[in-house]
Amino acid sequence: MAPLSRRDVLALAPGTAALASALRAQDPAPARPLATTRTRFAANLEMWWTNLPFLDRIRRAYELGFPAIEFWPWRDKDVPAIAALTRELGMATAQFTAWGFTPGLNEARNHTKFAADIEASCAVARKLGCTRMTVVGGNDVRGATEAEMHAQIVAGLKLAAPIAEREGVTLILEPMNVRVDHKGHCLHGSEAAVRICRAVGSPMVKVNWDLYHCHISEGDLCGHLREGFDQLGYVQIADHPGRHEPGTGEIHYPRVLRELSELGYRGFVGVECSPSRPEAEAALALVTADRW
Repeated sequence: MAPLSRRDVLALAPGTAALASALRAQDPAPARPLATTRTRFAANLEMWWTNLPFLDRIRRAYELGFPAIEFWPWRDKDVPAIAALTRELGMATAQFTAWGFTPGLNEARNHTKFAADIEASCAVARKLGCTRMTVVGGNDVRGATEAEMHAQIVAGLKLAAPIAEREGVTLILEPMNVRVDHKGHCLHGSEAAVRICRAVGSPMVKVNWDLYHCHISEGDLCGHLREGFDQLGYVQIADHPGRHEPGTGEIHYPRVLRELSELGYRGFVGVECSPSRPEAEAALALVTADRW
């Protein structure tokens, strides 16, 4: 016998109203849906809840069950307040940006400042209990080849690596994409970033593997992850096109997150995307992406 449809149940008797109501009701979403996912997602607070003060964004992330946060430069933030609130809520700061696009790490004249900034940023990382900091390669230098600029990134990272090793903080080098978001940037795709980190040869210099950027730059996300996994230091995600939450574009994140798990990655995954709908709904899309 075929199972009864909802219409069949409604037709059984007038006294079935309560049952029909129960059938119409959906299971309520868990109060903190991201507290129980296998993948440990970190909310990027530069892109989520952008209409709220920064500390309120941390509270909202906690309410959805995010175990961690991440953000961009620290110099415009109230670091002691962030440290106090994340401690109070039992949340981690997964990573923040220690060195941005300009001045470029890809020019030798900027390396002394780079090392000084890494020293200062490590002091901030200690306050936050944070063990990873993003560094960016820089925009194209007029008259320099890509190989020359990458060689300068290697040199700059070698200068700062002893600081990171002393402080126990991993510098994570982020390759961008030049097709959509960062035209004129000198480092794009995981392959070049992996080569640079291998050339530096430090356990505290690895790749910030932003899967959104890498999908646009080179595709074959799982294949590249397998080939460069020894240099993976952190992961970020967003779908494409649109840079929104998983499930809004063409990247099949359940497969990619499964690959990361099977490779042995157990670190945080930064959700560096702009939600296309209310954040509570975008959080449920992350729960869906984490099912495989």
